[in-house]
Amino acid sequence: CQNISVQLDGSGSVNVQASQIDNGSTDACGIQGFSIDVEDFNCSDIGTNGVVLTVQDLNGNTSTCSAVVTVAEPIAPDATCQDQTIYVDANGQASITAQEVDVGSTDNCAISGLSLSQSNFDCSDIGLNQVTLTVTDGSGNSGNCQANITVLDTISPIIIDCPADITVSSNQ
Repeated sequence: CQNISVQLDGSGSVNVQASQIDNGSTDACGIQGFSIDVEDFNCSDIGTNGVVLTVQDLNGNTSTCSAVVTVAEPIAPDATCQDQTIYVDANGQASITAQEVDVGSTDNCAISGLSLSQSNFDCSDIGLNQVTLTVTDGSGNSGNCQANITVLDTISPIIIDCPADITVSSNQ
């Protein structure tokens, strides 16, 4: 037997053949076939997995050995963003979450995290701001996309300590 490393495909699966595990098995009378106990791997198998190779000769005799199949998932998530408009509050603050910017990002296995390059804004950010959404999967692969966050201030100023009405008489 020999240990091998394989990579999941875009659908999150990979098939391993017994011939990939065999490392030169022989028999004096000839080999009829090879088989392994686990051939199909998916996202739940990322990491190391034990398999058993069985070799059968032409006379029905069998021999087994163990090997390790290391499954890796090298495909980065497909990050998909949408632009947003947000409004500062009475304190001049506004915020947005990564989930509000994400618009259906995908991965062949599963997304484990979303983050934004900037999620908090204030009056100095009024106008157009470009942020980066980073989408990470369980294998540490990441994908990015950019979104435009428009920050607006629609709150009118408040006048404090305005004097009361004043009556003025005119002397003509």
